[in-house]
Amino acid sequence: MAGSGKQATTIAVTLLSALTVYTRPRRLGVITGADGVYKFPGAETGLIPDVGFYLAARDALIEDDTKPIPFPPDLAVEVASPSQLPAAMAAKSRAYLRAGTSLVWVIWPRSGHIDVWRHDILTGPASILTLGGTLDGEHIIPGFSYPVDDLFLDPLRQEP
Repeated sequence: MAGSGKQATTIAVTLLSALTVYTRPRRLGVITGADGVYKFPGAETGLIPDVGFYLAARDALIEDDTKPIPFPPDLAVEVASPSQLPAAMAAKSRAYLRAGTSLVWVIWPRSGHIDVWRHDILTGPASILTLGGTLDGEHIIPGFSYPVDDLFLDPLRQEP
């Protein structure tokens, strides 16, 4: 797969940074970037979310931290590229959820919205966030919230 451009990588690193700043001092878990491989039953290959998070209690399950993480993330974030279609991103979200991921955020930079997928609903996104909305860490990252508008800001212009 070709690498992502400025827009997608900026969104991913912005969210990764916000999650790290929130979770690290609270020791809630581990944040992974776009090179963090999660290999788990049911996945033909490892899945690599643009941003991943797993709870601190699961860290003891990792026997070799130089190999792929042997379970699905608790939160998976995918930033859709212009070539990725909704059906393919829905299939990827369902793969995470079926494997045990609790929460998936699919960010659509072109349309400025976020599909929020939850483990208990596989038919489609449980909700869709638009500008003016707020991402919520729910029970996975309690207390974490982030304005949707801020994800889509151009870092040099400070406008969507």
